[in-house]
Amino acid sequence: MQLVDSHCHLNLLDLTENENSVLPFIERAQKVHVYHFLNVCVSIVHFNDVLRTAEKYPFISASVGLHPNEEKEEVTEDELIKLGSHQKVVAIGETGLDYYRTYLDKLTQQERFRAHVRAAQQLKKPLIIHTRNAITDTLQMMHEEKADSCGGVMHCFTEDWSCAKKALDLGFFISISGIVTFKNANVVREVAKNTPLDRLLIETDSPYLAPGPMRGQPNEPAFLEHTAAFIADLRQVPLETFANQTTENFFTLFTGAKRTYV
Repeated sequence: MQLVDSHCHLNLLDLTENENSVLPFIERAQKVHVYHFLNVCVSIVHFNDVLRTAEKYPFISASVGLHPNEEKEEVTEDELIKLGSHQKVVAIGETGLDYYRTYLDKLTQQERFRAHVRAAQQLKKPLIIHTRNAITDTLQMMHEEKADSCGGVMHCFTEDWSCAKKALDLGFFISISGIVTFKNANVVREVAKNTPLDRLLIETDSPYLAPGPMRGQPNEPAFLEHTAAFIADLRQVPLETFANQTTENFFTLFTGAKRTYV
């Protein structure tokens, strides 16, 4: 059995008690069958940190993107294409729209989102999309920019099942985080239960959003086991089946090659 943390921020983990190395986090994750990690970029300034970690370990992939709430930076489509051409970069993002925090006006966020979609199309690499309090505009822009031509994943999905179906209809995968274990997360649980198993990913979004059993602690990839076990039980499928299918889904989306672990 093997699991993939399809969305984590390894460069944002607190390494001070871990010999200033990400390796102890990786080793803890591997002990609970998490063997591959997508280190997601949210700041162009820190992209080199994200990339260096991926270059050091064959089981870590990277993305390049600028989070919709990052107000002190900008990036062009051409810059994204240049950075995203690296062989270790498997996706463009984290990108999208976030109207919950209004650090940037909506128009600026939307233009930034369009640049990411167009870069992904040029590179033929999938998108990692963040949406919060902005699902209507997010889906509309995905249609307008023909995001289905490159595909991708709706990361840390918290919208309802009707919205999930619209994203699925565009060919996107749905990724579920530890939020699914929270007491009042009935909407997320419905999506986790109903999304076709071959279109589902799981993630920690570490160091954020630790799952129920670890609430109050900084999240880390090893905690993915709790989310996986929770959703497998919710769907009434064996944990091994769930783990192997979501692993296969990850490699199908981000490398174009199926890779089933048994």
